[in-house]
Amino acid sequence: MQSEVARATVLAAVKSVDAVVIFSEDTPIHLIETLEPDVLVKGADYTLGTVVGADLVIGRGGKVILAELLSGHSTTETVQRVAKAPTEKRA
Repeated sequence: MQSEVARATVLAAVKSVDAVVIFSEDTPIHLIETLEPDVLVKGADYTLGTVVGADLVIGRGGKVILAELLSGHSTTETVQRVAKAPTEKRA
């Protein structure tokens, strides 16, 4: 399992991601209430009914996306691949 910082770093590198926030509460409900995102993305291992804050986002006209889970493409696996990659020597 990778640390929150490692996972956040990988997610922040995705071009379409505006921001990544690490929160200390059990759920991100207060963060969702404060930021009022237009789009909320969770993995397809969730259902619309189990995504915390989905009702708030949808109620404001936003959308909730349940992203397809692809084998070998989890943040944990991506961070592990990056950590094992040889580093380039720079002049």
